[in-house]
Amino acid sequence: MAAASFTCSLLCSPVTKSFTRLKLLNPNSLPRSAYGSRSVVIRSLAVQEDDKRTSDEAMSIDNLRGFVDLNVGKWTGSFHQFDGNGNLLHKIDTRLSASSYGEDELISLNQSLYIKQPTSATSVAEEEDEEPEWVEYKIKETNMFTVDKYQQIGFFPKERAFSLRYQTAGMLDTTLRQGVLGEDDTGEESPRFLKLPSRRPSLVCENCLYSKEMDRRARAFHIMDPKGVLDMLIVFLEERGAENLTHPVLDNPQDDAERITPFLGTWKGRSKTKRSGVYGATLSEADTVAVLDMNDKGHVVQDISSTSDAKNVTTKVHWVGKMSKNLVTFEEGYQMTLLPGGMYMGFPCDVAKSVAELKSFHLEFCWLESSFSRQRLVRTYDHEGLAVSSTYFYEMKV
Repeated sequence: MAAASFTCSLLCSPVTKSFTRLKLLNPNSLPRSAYGSRSVVIRSLAVQEDDKRTSDEAMSIDNLRGFVDLNVGKWTGSFHQFDGNGNLLHKIDTRLSASSYGEDELISLNQSLYIKQPTSATSVAEEEDEEPEWVEYKIKETNMFTVDKYQQIGFFPKERAFSLRYQTAGMLDTTLRQGVLGEDDTGEESPRFLKLPSRRPSLVCENCLYSKEMDRRARAFHIMDPKGVLDMLIVFLEERGAENLTHPVLDNPQDDAERITPFLGTWKGRSKTKRSGVYGATLSEADTVAVLDMNDKGHVVQDISSTSDAKNVTTKVHWVGKMSKNLVTFEEGYQMTLLPGGMYMGFPCDVAKSVAELKSFHLEFCWLESSFSRQRLVRTYDHEGLAVSSTYFYEMKV
């Protein structure tokens, strides 16, 4: 294994305010780029809950222990980078080792990501048969303080799903550099033929869903650029305890028309919404019906209804959109990128516009493991750009 190692700095430093909202920065206060221009950017989300919580919202040690246990193990997987149109840019083999230490409120999760390096372009012929190098990237530990304060976890123990936030895309940047360039990485900010995430992303969100059929999971990352527009989509597909991963192929250039087909039809199920934070207060549960169809004009039509358990009130949403290859754009300013392997990821066309118009917005990850069942995880932000809740859906096709 290669001696090189990296330490992740995904977690932000403490801030003095209870919340850091999504704000546009003054262009005149920004450093000039290499081209001498200035850009309007959005502050990275540093969402924190107010410290003055009531006793019934106290952080749950059981939830933290459950989250740690869910992640512990040796994961064999692959990293996939997609652009907003669903085109696969890079695939990299990865391994993740996760272990825990401590008890009760002091329990912590330690993780190391191992990235398979490509053969160097400068390798001599005699070295071509050598074993591949794996570079270690050490992720800072997760504990009661970090998972609640900084990562703003949305955790569903029974459903085995979670959402997390990050302030930087350092881990993803390193994975791309080491997995694509390897020893040929010169450290330049914008390597040729390699799309790297912004060093000042406005938002980095992870939505993770676990398989209902085996010990496999999909971790999906939305990365929004400093202007609040989608930068890239990342999917880690991993299996615990496996020597070789036998997951659905995500590097198969599936026909554009075929990607939307599995999602068409009527889906009925249940949803559960929880507030952000490891204390995991449940806000609501509901019966849901989602219908996705193509009309005679070739438009994508989506109808969603949700009937809450508590008030027996039904909320309905009707969206119409246009499809261009693997990207569906709805008139309401929302987009859905269709990915291989029965997945799609949804996001606003422009986060900055949503915030400016005082509109809430959400990021969605859907994983369809079979032709008749699917899981969805939605991370919701309010009109001030605060991560307020996560919603898990399990639905069956009817």
